[in-house]
Amino acid sequence: MSLPAYSPMLAQAGRLPVGDGWAFEMKWDGVRALVYIEDRAVRVLSRNGRDVTVAYPELRMMGGAVGGHDVVLDGEVVAFDEAGRPSFGALQPRMHQRNPARIAELVRTVPVTFMAFDLLHVNAASAVGLPYTGRRELLEATLTPGARWQVPVWFPGDGERAVRLSHDLGLEGVVAKRLDSLYRQGRRSADWTKVKHVTVREVVVCGWKPGEGRRTETIGSLLLGVYDRGRLVYAGHVGTGFTDRMLHELAGLLAPLERRDPLLEGVPPEQARQAHWVEPVLVGEVEFAHWTKDGVLRHPSWRGLRPDKTVNDLRSA
Repeated sequence: MSLPAYSPMLAQAGRLPVGDGWAFEMKWDGVRALVYIEDRAVRVLSRNGRDVTVAYPELRMMGGAVGGHDVVLDGEVVAFDEAGRPSFGALQPRMHQRNPARIAELVRTVPVTFMAFDLLHVNAASAVGLPYTGRRELLEATLTPGARWQVPVWFPGDGERAVRLSHDLGLEGVVAKRLDSLYRQGRRSADWTKVKHVTVREVVVCGWKPGEGRRTETIGSLLLGVYDRGRLVYAGHVGTGFTDRMLHELAGLLAPLERRDPLLEGVPPEQARQAHWVEPVLVGEVEFAHWTKDGVLRHPSWRGLRPDKTVNDLRSA
């Protein structure tokens, strides 16, 4: 038997739902992944279907944690900081790494945990037509928690408690899920509603400007774009939140993407000066205070690249 391919269901941003009929889960600050376990062999696929198994060797032991069943699990790959909180920054070195020696070192210093929150397939049967509660019961009955994978807690009907707990734990927010919702492959649905404590936005890297001081020889800020009704428009620039490793990695990725003119609209003249424009193919993530009246990000801070997402994902969101 060969397990069928699945595409992850996506959540919409919104307000905390009220009333009966909802369950609430913590929102984990990591990267989405589908885990395929067949004949105890484990494959980890990113949100856009890339095989990233090599980057997370500690997850291969999950093959022995499903009672001999063949399954497809949906969840989030998470790394934790020194305080025990999920940290997207801590996960960054793991996401891109393919060098076996470096991966082995990172497994020791920055281990990841797979937070399994859904089950899509077991043996010969698809589970996507079951309601959320049915899939959740099947998940808990099938996957035995281990050192590097968990089935995180859920809160039926108690959204305010879940929000308080997520805030107290320093998490990103919660995801509300309708108890009777089916798993809608590859679709963004209000049946899953994400409610964040902080404002986070995915952006397209469209260019960069040289730095000053100790960053004279490297990137000072990134010029960002977002999609508005199909048009890529200027959304501001970000110059904080970078580590030296991030800057080095970005410089290497952006160099071969250089182009003469920008491929986004509305760039202010003062930002166009000294700008190095690039093909808009890299997706990143920023945290920011709010949108200004001019339609740019106020006080953005760089969180990292999102290799699990593409420009087409942002265009169609």
